[in-house]
Amino acid sequence: MYTTVKEFLKDWEQEASLTLLVLDKLTDASLNQAVSEAQPRTLGEIAWHVTQSVSVFFNQIGLQQEIPTPESGSSSAISEAYRRASESAIAEISANWADKDDKLQEPIKLFGFMDTTVAGVLKTLVRHQIHHRAQITILMRQAGLAAPGVYGPNEEETAAMKAARAKS
Repeated sequence: MYTTVKEFLKDWEQEASLTLLVLDKLTDASLNQAVSEAQPRTLGEIAWHVTQSVSVFFNQIGLQQEIPTPESGSSSAISEAYRRASESAIAEISANWADKDDKLQEPIKLFGFMDTTVAGVLKTLVRHQIHHRAQITILMRQAGLAAPGVYGPNEEETAAMKAARAKS
């Protein structure tokens, strides 16, 4: 659980940059990759969900964030909308809560039914991003894309490191 605004901002900036690393590797064609025949939700729909959720969660804790409107067919639109949403939220928290760590302990009903605190909402947002980012990387593979290494090297990066070691 976050105890300071600075602690959250540091974590968010790291996780948001990793999410952008993944979103920036999407292609327009990959957005149509479905989870399965039984579950037709697409990579593009999940990527837009991740993008929109930034503003949705921050709105839940009283920040006024514009929720991006999905634009079909454009992977760059997803990345740019995510970048704008994240930067806007960081700017608003930094400007209004920088010296208000006690704000994190305020009770709140997330989405009107889940009892938590502002810090709990922020923790849930970060975990939500990580969860869907993992789904996106799996769908990227199914769409024929190499998913970037997030918390460590991916298959291609590992192979390149092994090849470089073998040469030396």
